[in-house]
Amino acid sequence: MGFFSWIVLGLIVGILAKWIMPGKDGGGFIMTVVLGVVGAMVGGYVSTLLGMGTVTGFNLPSLVIAVVGALLVLFVYKKMAN
Repeated sequence: MGFFSWIVLGLIVGILAKWIMPGKDGGGFIMTVVLGVVGAMVGGYVSTLLGMGTVTGFNLPSLVIAVVGALLVLFVYKKMAN
């Protein structure tokens, strides 16, 4: 995936993660994109280690893996911020 594809995927995944796990957390648009991109990378890395697949583009399995990774990153971010 290209640079802009990661940003678009990161935005979508970051928004989904913040929607699934609402609450007070700092950051705005940029933080949402960063959360999504990092979450996609974490989700891809963990799922590859477990033999479940990777983030390969805009498809449903990649989106699910990326959202789970973003939820994990958001959880850790909220714990560290408090």
